[in-house]
Amino acid sequence: MTAPLHEAHRAGPGRALPDTQQGMRRRNLARVMHTVSAEGPLSRAAVASHIGLTRAAVSTLVDELIRSGLLQELGPERPGRVGRPGSALAVSGHGPAGIGAEVGVDHLAVCAVDLRGQVRARAVRHGTNRGRSPEPVLDELTELVRRVVVEAEREGLWPAGLAVAVPGLVARDARTVVSAPNLGWHDTDLGALLPTDQPLTVDNEANFGALAELWLGESTPRDFLHVSAEIGIGAAVVVAGGLLRGTRGFAGELGHVPVRPDGPACPCGGRGCLEQYAGEEAVLRAAGLSPGEDRVGLLAGRAADADTDVRRALHDAGEALGIALTGAVNLLDPESVVLGGALAGLAPWLLPSLEAELDRRTAGPACPVTVSRLGPEGPLLGAAHSVVRAVLDDPAAVSGGALTA
Repeated sequence: MTAPLHEAHRAGPGRALPDTQQGMRRRNLARVMHTVSAEGPLSRAAVASHIGLTRAAVSTLVDELIRSGLLQELGPERPGRVGRPGSALAVSGHGPAGIGAEVGVDHLAVCAVDLRGQVRARAVRHGTNRGRSPEPVLDELTELVRRVVVEAEREGLWPAGLAVAVPGLVARDARTVVSAPNLGWHDTDLGALLPTDQPLTVDNEANFGALAELWLGESTPRDFLHVSAEIGIGAAVVVAGGLLRGTRGFAGELGHVPVRPDGPACPCGGRGCLEQYAGEEAVLRAAGLSPGEDRVGLLAGRAADADTDVRRALHDAGEALGIALTGAVNLLDPESVVLGGALAGLAPWLLPSLEAELDRRTAGPACPVTVSRLGPEGPLLGAAHSVVRAVLDDPAAVSGGALTA
């Protein structure tokens, strides 16, 4: 296989930085940030013990990070430790924040997440984006971004970057939407239509959903297949803690895997794609229901009330998902499959037939299927946290900070 593995976050304590004194310093700054973020509050001595540097070296790095506003001192450590208490360090709740945005078929959403991983501002607009040209949609998204940034600035934050989740194929330049059939967008450069005053990354919503699961999920393995759905269905493959993107960056298009080759036509140009059986609108259509604003809530409510048509439609959707996932599981042998997005809210009625198909068709032992607690929030949170991770990965590169590379 020629498809390269890409790190789940593009930088990190082990990222490819120049093999120079400055490069080593930047790696060590990242190691300090990641350690305090994951284990803090910690004293300088505890950080030094965690990362294997001298206390003097760590103190120099910490002082830089405090001056830049990325770390803060909380005062003496809690009592009960041996020796003189040190000053506890924590990631700052002020300074840089990750701005995440999502373009959905029927909504736009933006949020700001601080370095501690807390959502500090949020804005949402409901309304269809299908069939609309990109310009007015992205104008509305830009307005939401501005509102969130203003609210975040009132909290002492400033945007370190903008990451946008979209329901479609994204080129390796991380800004061009090659194809988003459910929006009707093709070869659209979002970089030319969104604010240019902060770094921009565009990625498939399923990829950001998988990253959110990796970073925020409970006991998430480092090898898994993440499946999410709204109108369409997407997937992301995580191997050894990194996204498997494929040669062109298009890996994971599970929704366009044919489950019945002679089935109904799909907007992608194929026939019988999974999306035509297990996407939200497909399930509503099979159940004889009209789409509303809360499609998942409608289906879940009717299924809970033992609506026969809805339960049959969800059973058939789970069966189609199981058929499509069988190929991926047999090919990739993941540790688990994680259902996210709208699928999470419908899991009680999808899982029986889905798991039955996987058990029946998988060559090896049955692959466990879990349900994401993040649900439809995954892509938006993953987008915002990807910016936060980039700050932790290379604090010296954060614009507006006091660190010099």
